[in-house]
Amino acid sequence: MSSSSVSVPRLVIAAPSSGSGKTTVATGLMAAFAARGLAVSPHKVGPDYIDPGYHSLATGRVGRNLDAYLCGPELIGPLFAHGAHGCDIAVVEGVMGMYDGAAGEGELASTAHVAKLLRAPVVLVVDASSQSRSVAALVHGFVSWDPEVRVGGVILNKVASDRHEELLREALESAGVPVLGVLRRAAQVDTPSRHLGLVPVAERRGAAVEAVAAMGAQVADGCDLAALEALARTAGPVPGGSAPWTPGPMPTHRPTRSVEKRGTGVDAADATKRSPVVAVAGGPAFTFSYAEHTELLTAAGAEVVTFDPLRDEELPPGTRGLVIGGGFPEVYASELSANEPLRKAVSELALGGAPVAAECAGLLYLCRELDGMPMCGALDASARMSERLTLGYRDAVAVGDSSLAVAGTRMRGHEFHRTVVEPGAGAAPAWGVRAPARRVEGFVQQGVHASYLHTHWASQPGVARRFVERCRTS
Repeated sequence: MSSSSVSVPRLVIAAPSSGSGKTTVATGLMAAFAARGLAVSPHKVGPDYIDPGYHSLATGRVGRNLDAYLCGPELIGPLFAHGAHGCDIAVVEGVMGMYDGAAGEGELASTAHVAKLLRAPVVLVVDASSQSRSVAALVHGFVSWDPEVRVGGVILNKVASDRHEELLREALESAGVPVLGVLRRAAQVDTPSRHLGLVPVAERRGAAVEAVAAMGAQVADGCDLAALEALARTAGPVPGGSAPWTPGPMPTHRPTRSVEKRGTGVDAADATKRSPVVAVAGGPAFTFSYAEHTELLTAAGAEVVTFDPLRDEELPPGTRGLVIGGGFPEVYASELSANEPLRKAVSELALGGAPVAAECAGLLYLCRELDGMPMCGALDASARMSERLTLGYRDAVAVGDSSLAVAGTRMRGHEFHRTVVEPGAGAAPAWGVRAPARRVEGFVQQGVHASYLHTHWASQPGVARRFVERCRTS
């Protein structure tokens, strides 16, 4: 175990509630630290896929999630150490309000819980737009609620004027918590939202780069970066003494790729000798993916190749397995539908028995249609937009054997969508879900495993090994 990897200076950015400005402050702080020449490790509490994209822009490193529900509390330290290895400082953006966690599970998966698991000081971001002296009572409450959570300072956001700032600082003197930054309202740092939150980086391109730069400039101008860095350095070793998480031994030799005509298969006699090509959907329509999934696939011996279903008309050469994660296919339904050659290629691969792992957006893409527009047709189901938001953590068990898991495998997942698939489950469902109501959902069909549930494979690394082995032998 490298002490430098698990003792990296770190801060957790929390807030009393959603909408207080955590993403602006966390992303801006990452960018500001990076501009000072520090190697910054970006992290996000919870299952959110979108914020880590902005974190990656700010730091030049992969944004990683720390979810104590999906992965279990015991993996938070190791996953953090894995992501922060070799970095000078780490910034962890919280989720919702600081003490809000998995519904009905107490502190589990809350920002406060993760801060305690990491033994990291917390910076509280407070939206001060509609208060003055009351800020002291608010901050005092958050500081004193759980003595194991160490709030090391406050950043005041949306401060209206110099006089407003003066009143806020005067009130907070009595709370004994230092003010580490004051931010005025700034339209240029706002990021557009839609039905599932912020618009992902991959869809905004240059505008996202400009927004992150503006966040960095605002934080650098309004915050005491030296004091924040000093606070981060008060964090000691991550508790538990566990080694950094690892996806497993990486292959020491990778066979030369076939240079066959794009879209054709590999020689069956050589299939078990080669690193099977696993195609992973990317591009603006499929932006939801945890970095550890690709690392696990690679460690299991796969050659991971990303493709864009909006633009690529063929699957990568030699594709033997397919991973289609989450995203916004409903936003790009017409473009996805118009790419008929790729839809046909995906359908042929899936119906031919190749392993396919599809989550949420991937499930919609495999259906016959989405909002009346033709999709791949690998599943005998249709999908449509809905006004109802389905959101929450789920406990799930594999109903039967599939390319991902053997029957009885337990995993925790997260649902987040405004779509409906009819029927909701195939003749062979993917998962049995225990809460909020007992039901079966998803589809297992030949090599296809398709479901609404987003899962984090680090909690069950065997699923990646099983998937790659199926790719090798199917």
